[in-house]
Amino acid sequence: MMMVLQRVRVKLLNPRTLRQITVAGVYGGQTDSQTKPYTPRRAVMYVPGNDQKKIQKVTSLDLDCAVMDCEDGVAANKKEEARTTIRQALDECDFGRTECVVRVNSVTSGLMEKDLSEILSAQRMPQTLMLPKVERVEDIDMFTKRLKEVLQGRQLTTRPFLITYVESALGLMNLRDIFKKTIDLQLKEQLYILDGVVFGSDDFCADIGATRTADAKELLYARQKIVTCAKAYKLQAIDMVHIDLKDLEGIEQQSLEGARMGFTGKQVIHPSHVPIVQRAFSPTQEQVTWASQLVEAFTAHSQSGKGAFTFHGKMIDMPSVLQAKNILQLSANIGPKQE
Repeated sequence: MMMVLQRVRVKLLNPRTLRQITVAGVYGGQTDSQTKPYTPRRAVMYVPGNDQKKIQKVTSLDLDCAVMDCEDGVAANKKEEARTTIRQALDECDFGRTECVVRVNSVTSGLMEKDLSEILSAQRMPQTLMLPKVERVEDIDMFTKRLKEVLQGRQLTTRPFLITYVESALGLMNLRDIFKKTIDLQLKEQLYILDGVVFGSDDFCADIGATRTADAKELLYARQKIVTCAKAYKLQAIDMVHIDLKDLEGIEQQSLEGARMGFTGKQVIHPSHVPIVQRAFSPTQEQVTWASQLVEAFTAHSQSGKGAFTFHGKMIDMPSVLQAKNILQLSANIGPKQE
């Protein structure tokens, strides 16, 4: 989160386009000067790329992020159909406020090149590309080279966002280096803007030999490391999917837990999960009111030259003030959730 906005701006400005932020990072004295609106990704929903009806249906949902999938959600004999269907959807479907995203196959699958060639032949570029199963910096290097080849000669009015995945122990251990390499290539090639990371929990469990449990204690370390690395590079962090479609109480609790940990959103696989997840990753009006009053009180005390002070019966320190500023910034970006 960036600097706090004035209280009146939180109420009056359009949350979708409010914040203009500088893309992550200063490396070797270089900065990326392109600014971008904050893109909410509270609920990130996957749609099989070969299913035209489901793609059309998702455009009618009040959904932050729709991912047309070429990877795990598509059978091996349907990959070609998925590419063609996605290319057509990019040019023909109106996604409205929903972010239009494509997940290609991994670098090591041998399918990524065909995905990029077909999908990016559409007149309209996807707003975001997702790259799964990133384990090494070499994966990012190969993806960037292939993307550059596919886009050769095409004028980009805006660069697509790029979101990578952590789905293995090796990918988790290399995450910091992967982020740094991606941003280095981002600055050099000007082809994409790294904007987030997704935790592929089921593949991760399989890779480390863990058993997936309801409370997900076996994934606590991985989730915390992903959030920490993402926030160090000013990136969004998308939490694991809840695979029990009928367990609405469970997905609400897991979503609230993820939000408390610092995740900015969560993967979903069914429309019924979307409103639950998006509420969980939005501040309540009560939280916004508390934060606004706290920042106002802090400002007044700072101007008076006084030291520590109490607010609602509690001693206030800088972490409390920063937490309040984060709530106001989040509210400005996505708006408070409905009770």
